[in-house]
Amino acid sequence: MRGSRLPQPADRLGYLWLGIGTVLSLFAVHGRWDVPVAAWLYGVFLLRYTRTRRPFVGFVGVWAASAVSAAFWLYESGVDVLSPILLLCLALSTVLTVPYLVDRLLAPRLGVPGALVATLVFPLARVCAEYVNAMFSPAGSIFGSLAATQHDNRPLLQVAAVTGSYGVSFLIAWFAAVCAGVWERRFSWPAIRIPVLAYGVVLGMVVIGGGVRLALFPPSAGTVRVAGVSPTRSALAHRTAMLDSFASLSQLAQADPALLRPVFATVTDDLLAASEREARAGARIIVWPETGAGVLTGDRAELITRVGVLARAHGVYLELGLGVLSRQQPYVRNQAVLIDPRGQVVWTYEKAHPVPGLEELTPGDGVVPTVDTPYGRLGNLICFDADFPSLARQGGSQGVDLMLVPSNDWREFGEAHTEKATLRAIENGYSLVRQDTNGLAQTVDYQGRVLASSNYFTSDQQTMVAYVPSKGVRTIYAAVGDVFAWLCVAALAVLVGVAARRAVRWPVRPLAGRPAVAKRASVGSP
Repeated sequence: MRGSRLPQPADRLGYLWLGIGTVLSLFAVHGRWDVPVAAWLYGVFLLRYTRTRRPFVGFVGVWAASAVSAAFWLYESGVDVLSPILLLCLALSTVLTVPYLVDRLLAPRLGVPGALVATLVFPLARVCAEYVNAMFSPAGSIFGSLAATQHDNRPLLQVAAVTGSYGVSFLIAWFAAVCAGVWERRFSWPAIRIPVLAYGVVLGMVVIGGGVRLALFPPSAGTVRVAGVSPTRSALAHRTAMLDSFASLSQLAQADPALLRPVFATVTDDLLAASEREARAGARIIVWPETGAGVLTGDRAELITRVGVLARAHGVYLELGLGVLSRQQPYVRNQAVLIDPRGQVVWTYEKAHPVPGLEELTPGDGVVPTVDTPYGRLGNLICFDADFPSLARQGGSQGVDLMLVPSNDWREFGEAHTEKATLRAIENGYSLVRQDTNGLAQTVDYQGRVLASSNYFTSDQQTMVAYVPSKGVRTIYAAVGDVFAWLCVAALAVLVGVAARRAVRWPVRPLAGRPAVAKRASVGSP
């Protein structure tokens, strides 16, 4: 194809920009050392690098940066960096690197450097990449969501009620593309005016609109007292020490029940005592953490009967997090069981998305259960399930007012994992109660306000109490789903078509750099 060779602008500091972008990206994956502003900045430097290198060289450089970021994320999350999970993270990183290559190939064909249309390529491609990971990978949106890094920026996050988390990611990626264009045009105001003003207007409308929603339309419904209870650290440590003494899950499953029952009972009795205490204090809904109680298959019915007696005596809804141990495969079932004030089982929900590489579980059917109560419509997910937007949206589309999310994490990962769940509440218009053992238990309303929280490692009493709105709101995202992401896919496809047509009809416009290079590349062009 004559005249289709992309120019290679000169920037002797290219590898410096790659290094700065790499360092910033380490703090833009939402872990223990999260720095929200880093998510806005690292893409600027990586785009500068890719736009001043040949496409393949730029892609390889950014992929290497993404690989380092993925390994660092595993390290700060307390996961062995050399575990098989690294391969999954590298695959996710590869998908998230593709937008840089797409930008490098398309943006020069869509106008002069920094042109408005050209700045849209990268954010459109970024949304497409995040959507692919969230929908088709076993990790959901746990890694690489730019929106998750902004968990404290509630005015900005309100747009998720319309676009899902993808709208936030789009704005962050668009910022990087606009800044890269400004850099290429050497900060010449006449050349950068249109994209800068367009971006500023859109971002301003989103932030101001989010602020107005928070200020003028806060939750106004009545509230219900909800208590999340976890076992005490001493009781849990006793059970953990016993479980860790077995070399494998199959060996544990074949252990003498007489050895297991007393240890399980210590934790169960602790949870029942805490539940009764909170019921007497006025809680109407009580939530245990994920696998809060361990129980043998043969003893499960007896435990549910005991809980039913407590629920009936105090008129409460009680959500049990159970790890049910069987002698046959699957050896463990990760269940959430809701008991109503009559002492009856409302639902038994099994975790739909086990954590890849860390949980040996048979997934549940992925159908979110709901029930109408005097305190609003309740729904249920378990821990990692909330990292899958499409699964969490089932609750929003069914009008759930309060989503119960029993969870269990570990010290290095628990706080960041809980903060990610805030997006699901805003997207779907429900309050969310995430009772987390070995992490941060937190309750947020449907605008992302933190109503209560309790850190398992710093609290003396493992209980979280919150007054939660009994009525949610219907959101556009819950009604239409991932339409914004689909529109981004369609828009990117259109730009690919336009760029391809221009590549055939006339040579590519050069990026900022050496005009002579572009001139040599276009010799012989029509």
